[in-house]
Amino acid sequence: MDQFNSIHEKLIDAWPRLHLSGSTIHFAGIIDNPEDLGTLNYLRDTATQAGFNTELLDIRQVGWDGQQFVDLSFQEITTLFKLYPWEWMMQEEFAEHIMHSQTLMVEPAWKLLLSNKAILAILWELFPNHPNLLAAAFDPKKIDGEIVRKPFFSREGANIQITQGNLNTPGPYGAEGYVYQQYCPLQNFSGNYPVIGSWIIAGESAGMGIREDKSPITTNTSRFIPHYFV
Repeated sequence: MDQFNSIHEKLIDAWPRLHLSGSTIHFAGIIDNPEDLGTLNYLRDTATQAGFNTELLDIRQVGWDGQQFVDLSFQEITTLFKLYPWEWMMQEEFAEHIMHSQTLMVEPAWKLLLSNKAILAILWELFPNHPNLLAAAFDPKKIDGEIVRKPFFSREGANIQITQGNLNTPGPYGAEGYVYQQYCPLQNFSGNYPVIGSWIIAGESAGMGIREDKSPITTNTSRFIPHYFV
């Protein structure tokens, strides 16, 4: 039976569909982080299987030669897959050169809007009471009932606060501000709280994964649970 998991195959098929200008794709991130390095090497493998040359470098090794972004061999970086947040890049030394370079960035800069949780309050203002949205605002007094506080920029469940049960997670985020959202409790299965993550690759559904935790807040230490249809 189809297990609704074609992530690997669709990743390989997606690379040629990007219509890249060069034959080499550079993959960059914080490579002394084992998790990030593993992800980069896996994605490099899918690009290699798709027929591309690949280069791996630390994001801190990306250079600027006055006209273009280059690697340690001064080879032009025509396509860069970066496992590195846009909001961090905007604070970097070379940020001013991004708009003037010819480098194709994967992921695109417009994803910065989607990774900023402030968009939740804006969506609620534009589409109040939409069935696919939860009430959200920059002022917690505008939200009825239990509330979740989320930093504008945060990852892996860090710096989340739920008023019900006074739950908090530590982390380095929150300096930019917070958005407040109506609390929608996760389904509790014998003390476990699962969350489904859906994969979309090149505009197509590709698979899903399930993260599960003993806490209603999903973090980077939550268990990954495979799904199985019978």
